[in-house]
Order: sequence, then C-alpha cells, then structure tokens
Amino acid sequence: IELLVVISILGILLAISIFGMQGARQASRDGKRKADLEQMRSGLEIYRADCNIYPNAMPATGAQLKGSGTPSTCAVANVYISSVPADPVPSTHSYTYSSNGSTYEICASMEQGGTTVTCGGSSSCGGSTCNYKVVSP
Repeated sequence: IELLVVISILGILLAISIFGMQGARQASRDGKRKADLEQMRSGLEIYRADCNIYPNAMPATGAQLKGSGTPSTCAVANVYISSVPADPVPSTHSYTYSSNGSTYEICASMEQGGTTVTCGGSSSCGGSTCNYKVVSP
C-alpha cells in the first residue's frame, strides 16, 4: 500500500509539472515571435532607407528579402533579411505582412492571449487569430 501511495504521489507531481511547463513553453514561443517580428522590422527599416519604400510583399518563409534594384541604392545584391522567419508553430500559426509601400504591418498570433488585431484588413495568422502587431514607425 505504501508503494502505491508513493507511486500515486509521483504521478500527481509529474502531471502538475507537465501542465506547469506548458505555460513556460507558450511564453517561450511568444518571445520568439516578438523577436522575429523585431528582426523583420529592422530589415524593413534598412530596406526603406535604401529603397525609399517598403516592399509590397514579404518573401516566403526561409527566403531572403533583397533589394529591388530601383533606385540604385536598393541593389539586388543587398540582403535585408537573410532568412524570413517562420512562426515556431508553423502548422497552426504564421506571420502576416501587409504594406502599401509607405507603411507596413506585421502580425502574429500569441499563444498567451491578446486583443484581436488586423493586418491588411484580415485577422488571420495562419490557422489562428492575430493578436499582436508591429507597425512602421
């Protein structure tokens, strides 16, 4: 009987720790999302400084954001984002980018809540709802 009590207590402690870790994992992924969006913002601002405009579209995940060739300071050889980041949970989440050339919005879906936001008129961030936004300064 004592052995069963010990095993039961260990099982309960294990279950509590597993559920407790879930919040930490979500917070970690949300931190990664915020860092990714800031990395994208930094690249976009350098792009605008060289090209006098924000790109109309973001390249696919993993691709490079390069210059357009116009004006000459926006050389095609210039790499502004070496690899467009993917959401840490790409099967159900994605980043959304919208730009009209003079402004931009980048949205993500944080796992630990937030108010619904729109990017380019849509609140969809992959299979989830956008609730975090970075905008041009």
